[in-house]
Amino acid sequence: MPEGHTIHRLAARHAELFAGDKVHAASPQGRFAEGAARLTGTVLEATEAYGKHLLHHHAGELTLHVHLGLYGKVTDGSGEPPEPVGQVRLRLTSDRYWLDLRGPAACEVLTPPEVAALRARLGPDPLRADADPDRAYARISRSATPLAALLLDQSVVAGTGLIFVTEALFRAGLSPTLPGRGLDRAGWDRIWADLVDLMTRAVRQGRIDTVRDEHLPEAMGRPPRVDRHGGEVYVYRRAGAPCHVCGTAVSRGALAGRNLYWCATCQPG
Repeated sequence: MPEGHTIHRLAARHAELFAGDKVHAASPQGRFAEGAARLTGTVLEATEAYGKHLLHHHAGELTLHVHLGLYGKVTDGSGEPPEPVGQVRLRLTSDRYWLDLRGPAACEVLTPPEVAALRARLGPDPLRADADPDRAYARISRSATPLAALLLDQSVVAGTGLIFVTEALFRAGLSPTLPGRGLDRAGWDRIWADLVDLMTRAVRQGRIDTVRDEHLPEAMGRPPRVDRHGGEVYVYRRAGAPCHVCGTAVSRGALAGRNLYWCATCQPG
């Protein structure tokens, strides 16, 4: 599932392509025909990302809400759009550009109260200027739930996925199984600031890099990481490989049906 930086990149891209233009919406697949009809002929006024949720705000107080989920994919281009291939849930076009959406977990038109309800059920997003980290810590500090599970809970922190969570915990020297209430305020402030920095860089670069300069391949004389997710990381999907900091084999375990990765030496508790 795409992490929050990908959705923020999409929001910026779609604003660049369509903001201020009248759009035509269609559903070649047919599953979003009614919603597409409501959007057709409206002006796309603005876009935004909140966590893993993409919002297109149209004139007439209509908002297109998209959650890509595990299988969603967006493609776009200029000029005349190609013939639809596969299950295209939504095709958005203007006089200059086109966009196709396939396989999303959610694709719906929301009213302002529904948008407000969506935002209300999400935790603060480290990539948003209006984020309130105090709200997240209030949940974390009174919970016995493992810290990794809390940080993956979108109602606690929005936009963080397994890569950002496992890497931020490594960088903080904290075990993923530490109960939330075992994290002091200073520790939370460090994690939050690190998430803001890592996720902001990921928006800018289009990939997730979490390794400090002294642990980069060229600094350590090691081969670069080869993985479909790209980027240099400390522990994510590196089970059994030596830790870049101490050499201990990276551990892997399961938590709430998700794989976790950590260094038992660098993250003792």
